[in-house]
Formats: sequence, C-alpha cells, structure tokens
Amino acid sequence: MKGVVGGSAKRRWRNLVIPVVGLVVLSMLVPLVFLLGLHSGDATHQRNSQPEFGNNSKRGGNETGFSMPADLPKQAQPVIDTGPVAKNYTGEHRRSADESDLICEFRFGSYCLWGREHKEKMEDAVVKRMKDLLFVARAYYPSIAKLPSFEKLSHEMKQNIQEFERVLSETTTDKDLPPGNEKKIPEMEAVIAKAKSCPVDCNNVDKKFRQLVDMTEDESNFHMKQSAFLYQLAAQTMPKSLHCLSMRLTVEFFRSSFDTETVLMEKFLNPDLYHYIVFSTNILASSVVINSTVMHAKESEKQVFHLLTDRENYFAMKFWYFRNKYKEASVQVLNIEDIKLFDHHKVAPMHLSLPEEYRVSFHRVDELSFSLSRTEYISMFSHSHYLLPKIFRSLEKVVVLEDDVVVQSDLSALWDIDMGEKVNGAVQLCAVKLSQMKNYFSRNTIYENSCAWTSGLNVIDLSRWRAHNISETFQRLVQEMSREEGTSETTALSASLLTFQGLVYSLDGSWMLAGLGRNYGIDLEAVNSAAMLHFDGNMKPWLELGIPEYRSFWKMFLNQQDSFLNDCNVIQ
Repeated sequence: MKGVVGGSAKRRWRNLVIPVVGLVVLSMLVPLVFLLGLHSGDATHQRNSQPEFGNNSKRGGNETGFSMPADLPKQAQPVIDTGPVAKNYTGEHRRSADESDLICEFRFGSYCLWGREHKEKMEDAVVKRMKDLLFVARAYYPSIAKLPSFEKLSHEMKQNIQEFERVLSETTTDKDLPPGNEKKIPEMEAVIAKAKSCPVDCNNVDKKFRQLVDMTEDESNFHMKQSAFLYQLAAQTMPKSLHCLSMRLTVEFFRSSFDTETVLMEKFLNPDLYHYIVFSTNILASSVVINSTVMHAKESEKQVFHLLTDRENYFAMKFWYFRNKYKEASVQVLNIEDIKLFDHHKVAPMHLSLPEEYRVSFHRVDELSFSLSRTEYISMFSHSHYLLPKIFRSLEKVVVLEDDVVVQSDLSALWDIDMGEKVNGAVQLCAVKLSQMKNYFSRNTIYENSCAWTSGLNVIDLSRWRAHNISETFQRLVQEMSREEGTSETTALSASLLTFQGLVYSLDGSWMLAGLGRNYGIDLEAVNSAAMLHFDGNMKPWLELGIPEYRSFWKMFLNQQDSFLNDCNVIQ
C-alpha cells in the first residue's frame, strides 16, 4: 500500500514539473522580448504616428490653434516632398519622445521641445532620496497611527516626516542641506522598515499611495502650466538688453545731427533697383536681415531697403543705420505712423502692425501612419502690408522680407521671375488646403485644390496690386467679417487668404526653409543649403530660448564688436 501511495505521489510530482518549468521559461522570455523590441503591436504605430509640434503667435500675441477635420480621403491628401527635413524629424526625433512628451507637446507646443533640450541633469541625489523616503513614510503613517500598540512608532514616524518636510521646504539642492542631515536618512529608513513589518492593511496603504500619486501629478501639471506661461512671457517680452540698446541709440540720435536720406532719395524712388520692404521694431533682427541679404548680393549697389517701423523705435533705427553701413546698399527708415506718408486728407496716423503666425493643426492619412496629426505654421500679412501701394507710389515691384529671416544666397533672381497676372509670389503650403480651413471663413468661396500661402518671403507686383484693388478688397472683407462674426484673431488671416485667392504665384520651396524657431528636428545640411532661413515660432534667435543649433546661423551676421551691443550686453 505504501508503495502504491509513493508511486502515485511521484507521478503527480512528475506531472507538475512540466508546467512549472514552462512557466519559469515564459516568465524569463516575456521581459526579454519587450526589452529587445521583438514584439509587434502598438509601439511601432505610436512611434510613427507622433505629430509635429511647434508654437504659436509670432509677435507675442494670442496663440491660435486650429483643429482641422479628419474626413478627407487618402487620395485627397496632398503629398509634399520636404526632403531631409521630414526624414530627420520623423526618424530619430520621433523615436526619442515618449508618451509623456507627446501629451506635453499637444498641450504646450514647442515649450516641451525647448524644455527637453534644456533639461538639466539630476545631480542632487540626497534631496531626491529624501523626497522618495518622505513619500513612502506619508503613505504608511495613517495606517500606523490607527494601531494603538504602535503609538511609539507612530510618534517617531511623525517626527521624521515633519523634519523632512521642514528641510525640503528650505532647500532644493544637496549643497544647501543643513549640517548633520546625513543622519536623518538612516533614521527615516529604519522607521519605514519598522512600519513595513507591522500588521497594517495593505489596501489602506495602497489607497494612500494612490492619493499621493494623484496629488503629485496635479502639482506637476500646475508647475508645467506655470512654466509654459513663463515661457510664453519670455517669448513675448523684449529682453532688457534690447530695450537698453534702443534707448541708448535714441539718446545718441538727439545728440547728433545728420541727414543722409536727402542725398539718397533718388535711389529710394528709382523703380529699376532692387527694393526690399522690412516691417520691424527690432533693431538687431532687421539688421541681420539687411546684412545677410547684402553679404550674398552680387550687386550690392542695386540693393535698396525700406525699413518700416513705429514712432517708438524710429529714432533708434535712424541712428543705427546711420552708424552702420552695408557695402553699397541703401537703407531708408520710415515711421509708418507719420501722416506725411499718406494722403493729406488723412487725419489719424496708422499704427504699425506686424505679421502674425497662426498654428494650423489637421489630420491626414499617409504612408507613415493610419492617422497622423500634422501642424503647420502660417505667417500672414498684417494690416500695415496693405499700405504698400500708397507708401511706395513710384515702385512697381518689391520683395517683402520678415525680420526673422536670414538670407544665404543672392536674391536678384526674384526680379526675373515672370509671375504672369499674379500679384503675390509666395511659398505655398499645399499640406494645408483652403478647403480644410473652410470652418474659419465666413463665406463659401473656398476652392478644393487651393493651397495656403505664407509670408516671410513675398515678391509683390505693386502695379497689378493697384489694378486688382487688393487693399480695398482686404478692407472690405475685414469690415464684412467684423459685422457678421465680430472682430477676431483670425479675421486678418481669413481676409488675406480670400483677398489673394487666385492671385498667388507659387515660389519654389527651395527659396525658404521654415521652422527654425520651433522645430528641433531640422537637419543641419538642409539649413546650410537653404537660400533663406525663416525663424518662425516662439524660439527667436535673439532670445535666450532660441534653438542653439540654428542660432549661430543668425548671430554670424551681427557686428558683435559694436560698442552699443557690448555696453548693453547684447548676444553674449
């Protein structure tokens, strides 16, 4: 009988060996599969479907985000070749972002890209260790406090928690920790070890842990929003160094006496020369635009720049361009608020308005993902641009440059482009169809195949502009839209796109590379080879939060030996 029982026990044991061994092998293989990336599923799709992100309003205005409908069929979606830029951004850069970065970018735009780039390495290990121990002690303390037999341990744990809270409220780095603090960590570890050995209800500890996690997440979100607000504030506020520069130049203007524009007036009015228009209130930005254009021009004597600014910056601009010469090019500084520029019957002066950037987000279907969210940035003419025919009555063709561009090649070929009957030569964004933006227009004159266009580089035929009454059409549309829907941030965008409907000549995309003020993923080879760089986005190169890799392309056109720049600590 004993032998029978022993034999049956052995057989049962042998029968259990196989499933037990199988479970052990599986428990070892499954983690290896995930670590080595051999599994297939949502991870690849998530990596490939990460959208592009960026930011916001160019001039420190309100951020405008458009959410586009996702009902376009695959064949209706445009295919654009962005070359090495898209390859780089959809490759290494996309794989480097995890789920938290994705959520952050959706909510806060390019701030998260900037924060990731400037993230500091965690070096304060002691403070971090103290925070972790405090977190665990807080989770166990409520359960220990309910046990009458552990009153002494409860009191000891409370004292340690209060001491840790006091220390961490006064310091954030290891070097600021008070003397004798090295003894507190072993004491807290010993208390936590005692608490873990007590017969506490695990469910209560788990609930407390979850409460603390929720509180920590709320606090983290609060600090993230606060940081995003401060980031936006930094992007929209003039740095103290630039304010110093403007004030110093203004003072020097009134100390000096000069008049060079009278001598150059003939060049300013000559329609046979190459005339560039720049709207700006930023001395450094406008200087880089002019200097980079002249440095790459084959015939600098033909270059004439008309810088339109406001009353506040007019005198500083005048003195700056009196002191600084750009080969044989001529620079005219105009105050757009001066009523002498317009008709004599005009009573109130015009106020300068600068181009605005609009963030347009939409969904598309392509070969990378089943549903890829894409973000583009459209920089659009302001109300001041529609005064050009009145200000420059003797000119027939001009090139309008924004003050956040850097020119890297000769632009004289722009005057040889035959635009036919078109008025505005611009780089078009065919990834964004006007039909995709129909929800933001107050009328139905939207064509399915029409692409949006962007400012930054615009070849303007002023003769045809006057013939088509472009300025009057724009003003009429603005008034009609304001009556129908009220004045909004998108009124100028809608009116501009409708005004130039069918009158835009598409410039080759190689003329301008955009995104250098918002996109960390642009390949440096593409930056080097571009004819013009557009720093659209909040991370302007004259700000400390400018993207370092691209900022050098802007700084090389500044005269950093200038005494005014040194005195005001500009561009350190």
